[in-house]
Amino acid sequence: MTKALILHIETATDICSVALSEGDQQLSLVESGQERSHAILLNQFVRRAVADSGYTLKELDAVAVSKGPGSYTGLRIGVSTAKGLAYALEIPLLATGTLENMAHGALTHPEVIGLADSIGEQLLLCPMLDARRMEVYAGFYTLNNTLFRAVSADIIDEDTYKEILASHQVCFFGNGSGKCKELLTHPNAHFIDGVDPSSSSMIEPVLKRYMQQQFEDVAYFEPFYLKDFIATTSKKKVL
Repeated sequence: MTKALILHIETATDICSVALSEGDQQLSLVESGQERSHAILLNQFVRRAVADSGYTLKELDAVAVSKGPGSYTGLRIGVSTAKGLAYALEIPLLATGTLENMAHGALTHPEVIGLADSIGEQLLLCPMLDARRMEVYAGFYTLNNTLFRAVSADIIDEDTYKEILASHQVCFFGNGSGKCKELLTHPNAHFIDGVDPSSSSMIEPVLKRYMQQQFEDVAYFEPFYLKDFIATTSKKKVL
């Protein structure tokens, strides 16, 4: 097992999270759920995560970022910071999908473990991120973190995921799942709280990409926004 020293950045939602890993071991984790604070906190968290481990930025072997989907502003801040570090330190840039990371993190949740033990391979994991109104960003993953259905922006109603729920038990989680509970009432639908995006969930997926040298182009890499950013105009009158 490689002992690569990798910095992980997660800013796709309101959570600002930075972790440092050596091989598959987490050395430090700094995160906050304070809304709209990424621009203020991220650089501080990077310095703290590295300092807490006893290493320095110059010793990093790579930097990784959660690429989305998620908040346009949050993703832009995280990716810009990761690209800046990769360029300045002349180290590889790695990226993993936000929903993929959440699915991997859910595997350690006690309720998911219980469902997996009783249901087995028929259980699918569906991380959801709120995309406003009754829309969510969602993806379906198997218990070995293989993509079962592509990530998409889904409008939720009573018939959403009907075909999947007819043949599989599905565990829904993430900040978009709460508003779906009253509509997705199929007996095969399970809802679990307490699974949020975290840089700690990136460690194993990122290490796999590092070992396979699946590096991103620092100059041209962009976040996976999934939907175009739409700017809104203030309705307040300006003198």
